[in-house]
Amino acid sequence: MPSKEPPRRRVPGPARRPSAQSSRQRPRRPPAGAGRPRTGQRPAPRRVRLGNPRPRLRLVSLGLTLVMLAFVVRLLQVQAVDASAYAAKAEKNRYLSHKLAAERGEITDRAGIALATSVDAHDITADPKMFTPEDSNSPNAPEQAAQLLAPILGKDPADLAEKLKKPGSRYAVLARRQTPQVWNQIKDLKGVYAEKAAADKRRGGPGANVLAGVFQEPSSKRVYPNGDLAAGILGFVNAANRGGGGIESMLDETLAGKDGTITYAQSGGRRVPTATSSEVPAVPGSDVELTIDRDIQWAAQQAMEEQVEKSQADRGYVIVQNTRTGEVLAMANAPGYDPNDLATITPGTLGNAALQDAFEPGSTAKVMSMAAVLEEKKASPGTHVVVPNRLHRGDRLFKDDIDHPTWYLTLNGVLAKSSNIGTILATGQLGETQPEANKVLHSYLRKFGIGSSTGLGYPGETPGILAAPEDWSTSQQYTIPFGQGLSVNAMQAASVYSTIANGGVRVEPTLIRGTRGPDGRFTPAEEPEKTRVVSEKTAKTLAAMLESVVDDEEGTGTKARIPGYRVAGKTGTANRVDPELGVYKGYTASFAGFAPADDPQITVYCAIQNPTRGSYFGGQICGPIYQKVMAFALKTLRVAPTGKGPANLPVTFEPGE
Repeated sequence: MPSKEPPRRRVPGPARRPSAQSSRQRPRRPPAGAGRPRTGQRPAPRRVRLGNPRPRLRLVSLGLTLVMLAFVVRLLQVQAVDASAYAAKAEKNRYLSHKLAAERGEITDRAGIALATSVDAHDITADPKMFTPEDSNSPNAPEQAAQLLAPILGKDPADLAEKLKKPGSRYAVLARRQTPQVWNQIKDLKGVYAEKAAADKRRGGPGANVLAGVFQEPSSKRVYPNGDLAAGILGFVNAANRGGGGIESMLDETLAGKDGTITYAQSGGRRVPTATSSEVPAVPGSDVELTIDRDIQWAAQQAMEEQVEKSQADRGYVIVQNTRTGEVLAMANAPGYDPNDLATITPGTLGNAALQDAFEPGSTAKVMSMAAVLEEKKASPGTHVVVPNRLHRGDRLFKDDIDHPTWYLTLNGVLAKSSNIGTILATGQLGETQPEANKVLHSYLRKFGIGSSTGLGYPGETPGILAAPEDWSTSQQYTIPFGQGLSVNAMQAASVYSTIANGGVRVEPTLIRGTRGPDGRFTPAEEPEKTRVVSEKTAKTLAAMLESVVDDEEGTGTKARIPGYRVAGKTGTANRVDPELGVYKGYTASFAGFAPADDPQITVYCAIQNPTRGSYFGGQICGPIYQKVMAFALKTLRVAPTGKGPANLPVTFEPGE
């Protein structure tokens, strides 16, 4: 059978390109009805021409380029230009530095008994950032914490809240130098609130802990174990832990030592234990050993406090001094103050009145006039002095403390009976004219230390007042010889008598025996300056004359007698200048002396300002104080009586002798 071949498939050929002739032919007319859509037929969509995207892309690219350029510039600034500054800020925020307070040195008496010391304490601090609503999970954490802490710290809640809300701060001091008991109270309270916060958080609450940001720093607190004893000498320490008066201020650098610092990493207000830290340890202050004897200081202070209260006086002071070394064994003021409780101090008691009060010494200054007369060989203890009841000199009529008939006294008797008129007559012999006599007397007053500082270097000490002789008024040239018209402090007055007791050599008084450094090494104080004022012969003569004041029945200082001891002393009763009114009002009563009279070792000086009850004479109210304090000091220092009899110099003479 013939085979059937499959039909061939027609393969379309390549499309013909229209010729130029056909392209020039007239366009064909559209069929009828073309251009109008048939019923039910969609119109052909229009062709939309898209805009060119290139300008937009260029604009976006430019913006991105500028942003990236700004980031690059800022990155270069942070990483290169200001890298060190930002690194320092980061370190500052990460690391905290705190001061390590140096332990303040002790102040002790001459036997090493503590008069001022420091004990462990705590500075209560806070991190204000931890009291923000974000960190504390409480909207009013500062107020809540302040209400809890105020009763413990004894502070105003509003003040505490203000410190806790300080913006941008990471450190605030809420209270300084608190006792360990105070910190233990706060620590226990923190534990209670931490447990409450944890329990609240387990229940799904915010877990607010308003005390989490309260901390403590080790510190120290100044304590005066003996209360008001020697407070006038010691002074006090202020809120900044610096000396605010007395020895605390005078030797502040020695006592304070040198603070250290500690720097450590912190996070969230807490120290990071694994991070590195650096510490510059604090250097403790040196201990200061005073010349004061605590027991003698106590006896002097007790005796003066009792008499000031009994006499209803403004104040009083007692000085006890070693006549040979110049060391001050006691310097007591009444009334005093307790440096442990500065808030209760009454006005006028703060300070050291024995060094800061300037007053007219009265008859205790007559010993300097007699020293000048004896040293210049114008008279001797037995020289006769006829003392009338009144003496006209210059523009005034002078008298003694009591009216009397004409007295026939020796120079020794003038001192024993404390005659103003007799002293004027005696010192008038110092020169051919009164101006010459004034110059001679002035030179001796200056040698005894009147009108200049004592050499203690004590803050606020007054040098007293002593005008130049050419400036003495008509009345002053006659009142200065018996102690009116010039002023001294109590230490200056005591030093005059120590000079006589020391054979006429003035030794600058001292309160400091030495210092003991942190290494335990003791450094003694410098030797005090010594000055010859009068000869040893004159000094011994004056000692015998002063003995008559106490020993002779006609003397004014009989109440200062001490059984078994020979006592030399002098009473004083001066018109007092009222510090507020600037006029004479009231009296200054005083007594000065040393013992044993023939082998002097201790000087005691006491003065009472404005006694208003009972007697105001120095021999009557200060003589007993001298007797109590001197007897106690002699016993404490184990000074034995000399066993010799008194000098018994004559006090009077018979007319015609």
